[in-house]
Amino acid sequence: MKFVIVSKGDERSKTIKGTMKQYLTDFGLDYDEKYPDLVISVGGDGTFLEAFHRYIHCLKSTAFIGVHTGHLGFYADWVPDQVEKLIIEIAKTPFQIVEYPLLEVIIRSKSGGTEDKFLALNEATIKTAEGSVVFDVEIKGDHFETFRGDGLCVSTPSGSTAYNKALGGGIIHPSLEAIQLTEMASINNRVFRTIGSPLILPKHHTCLLKPLVDRSFLITIDHFTESYTNVKSIQCRVAKEQVRFARFKPFPFWDRVRDSFVTDDDSDSIKRSNS
Repeated sequence: MKFVIVSKGDERSKTIKGTMKQYLTDFGLDYDEKYPDLVISVGGDGTFLEAFHRYIHCLKSTAFIGVHTGHLGFYADWVPDQVEKLIIEIAKTPFQIVEYPLLEVIIRSKSGGTEDKFLALNEATIKTAEGSVVFDVEIKGDHFETFRGDGLCVSTPSGSTAYNKALGGGIIHPSLEAIQLTEMASINNRVFRTIGSPLILPKHHTCLLKPLVDRSFLITIDHFTESYTNVKSIQCRVAKEQVRFARFKPFPFWDRVRDSFVTDDDSDSIKRSNS
């Protein structure tokens, strides 16, 4: 099996990367930076996003797994104390594949030409530095609303726990092939009106955003941001591609959510002491 390791770059992560690389190659695995079968992320969720986009060209044949060395690793199944066990699992045990849906974003220009197409693991956001964002929002080709506000966030189910959650969006289980459209500070008064709630769209529903005011837009795909002008439309839908996670042990999605946002070490110790 071919593998590669993407590290956060801090001393702890680099040490873990070196250890894993040495032992896995000693076990007979090949280190391949171009077309790996397994991508190991060592760091936080930002490192995992970097690994995903670095190997986005081979999603059909590549699986991802994470070791988190920070405070929160929503995509990581393993912690540093478990690295030795993980090395043995990778070397000796066939892993199971769990697939999560991705977001496809297509940006079209008024001048025509080549479309810009992106895949997002977490979300895409559309903002502007020139006042309010003003979009016609179409769903399945029909006008739904005219949005005015700070911007819009379109997230995947796995990304629903990230920026989307901070905006008041719902948490969606990644077994559901859907995307979520969440508002950023929409303008709602007697003149302007939006739905005011997150919209959850299934895989066969396409969302099309059409700017009504000619402005430059800051469009972020996961952690990459670009400025766009002369935008005709921004199309968002569930991608045909999926991300593949390597699983050597069960780690249910709701356990991740609980451990990331609900579980408190102090309260857990109180519960144990009272039991």
